Amino acid sequence: MTLTFSRSLAVVPVLLLGASAALAQNHTITTAVPILTLAPDARGSALGEAGVATSPDANSAFYNPGKLGFVPYRYSFSPNYSPWLRKVTDDMSLSNLSGYGKVGERGAFAASLMYFSMGQIDYRDGSNLPNGSFNPKEYAVSVSYGQRLGENFGIGISARYVRSNLIGSYAGNDAQSGNSFAADLGAYYSKEVGQYNLAFGASISNIGNKMVYRSAATSSFLPTTLRLGTAISRDIDAYNKITFVLDATKLLVPSPYYDDSKLPGDQSVTNINTERQQQGIISGIFTSFSDAPGGFKEEMQEINLGGGLEYAYDNKIMARAGYFYENKHKGDRQYLSFGLGARLSVFGVDGTYLVPNSSANPLAETIRISLHFNLDKLNDAFKDDSNTGTTN
Repeated sequence: MTLTFSRSLAVVPVLLLGASAALAQNHTITTAVPILTLAPDARGSALGEAGVATSPDANSAFYNPGKLGFVPYRYSFSPNYSPWLRKVTDDMSLSNLSGYGKVGERGAFAASLMYFSMGQIDYRDGSNLPNGSFNPKEYAVSVSYGQRLGENFGIGISARYVRSNLIGSYAGNDAQSGNSFAADLGAYYSKEVGQYNLAFGASISNIGNKMVYRSAATSSFLPTTLRLGTAISRDIDAYNKITFVLDATKLLVPSPYYDDSKLPGDQSVTNINTERQQQGIISGIFTSFSDAPGGFKEEMQEINLGGGLEYAYDNKIMARAGYFYENKHKGDRQYLSFGLGARLSVFGVDGTYLVPNSSANPLAETIRISLHFNLDKLNDAFKDDSNTGTTN
């Protein structure tokens, strides 16, 4: 990808999310490191980015670390990959590697690495002469722990290091790489009720210090996100099961202020937005529920919805469909998602394909692939042989 690059960082969220917000006047909330809001795995992506209450797997900690106390295997890991914005460029990608290991019967540790490559950017100076090139990138390293407190309820926590290197070094560059630390909190409840399994989840992710690219005065909030959701499963018979999932998410950061009666660039509007960006992290979380200029109606527009259906045959073959909705004034990401999955005793694979609401949407033709490796046999190798008294 070749760009004539200015010093502005505003292009980055547009390139990353692929939102049609770039093409229309709206009131989108922007944050640093928006990759932290993207579902890294094909299963969650196929279900409209929903996952806070779905059955736990190797990617659970991204949605809700509270699910880790319910993971089904002793060890599991999952590599995930998605070529990004293929309608725009051919060298951007999102990669993620997640895994967990159980501790006893009620707890598990997990770790993950998320890496986003934005391809190559070619710089040009004020005279339009070549000024070097750079590969912008962002990544996040996370560790998590979840504990089941009873038969049906669990809680969890994650700690995360985030690095965002968007510009690199070149003559006249006055920016720097951003670094941040963040935490997630999650809770999960699951209960069998007759032929149904009812699950509920809640999490707050990316509670952390702001990202500083130039100075603390112009620092950017991380995408602190509240996620609430449910998953309802029903066994149709011994082989067939269907699951309905629904998540609601909201960014817990200040809403941008605007006044449609004033011209763009009006200093009073700029001053208010500067004050909002300089709020503290906790203050920003609490005021995010009531600071939308349009009042309660606009606050409701800031809630994204995602959900879908998953059909499983013998827990080995899965078909999924979902939908993700973001209000047209808040980014207008709206798309259908379709996916297939398969599970063997140790190995599994999932795939997803996105169909946006417009063929011109840069998210069109987005695919996501996930592999799963469930390694219970590793645990068996260290069990004592009760007959011989030796270790296998």
